[in-house]
Amino acid sequence: MSSIKFDAEAIRALANILIDTGLTEIEITEKDSRVRVARAPAQIVSQTAYAPAPAAGAAAVPAAAPVATAPVDLSAHPGAVKSPMVGVAYLSAEPGAAPFVVPGQTVTEGQTLLLIEAMKTYNQIKAPKAGTVSRILVNSGSPVEYGEVLILLDV
Repeated sequence: MSSIKFDAEAIRALANILIDTGLTEIEITEKDSRVRVARAPAQIVSQTAYAPAPAAGAAAVPAAAPVATAPVDLSAHPGAVKSPMVGVAYLSAEPGAAPFVVPGQTVTEGQTLLLIEAMKTYNQIKAPKAGTVSRILVNSGSPVEYGEVLILLDV
């Protein structure tokens, strides 16, 4: 039976990288060893708006049970622009500069929509087709995952 040796500090450092970047997993390989650290994605808690209490003398009507709605799969949207890589999204060329696009703006095929910085390289994410920007789903400086929907275009 062989004893497995690992560097606890390296694992803690990888876990901190996950927390700092918002990523869900990271893996490093060095010579004959490999370390993979993964965490469960953060749970999203929705906030419900509550109706004010009925006025005095108003008839009490039992509230209808909330209808469970399935989460919308934005990746199936015909104008979904997905991240081709893991990195950090930037909506403008530099801090303080005007964003590449804004909701309601008409874009042409090949027009730069945003940048993703990965491994110290800024990659232009271009419109796959012409359309109108309906929603921007990321914030500038936020980490993004491969396949994550970044922008929705109405085509």
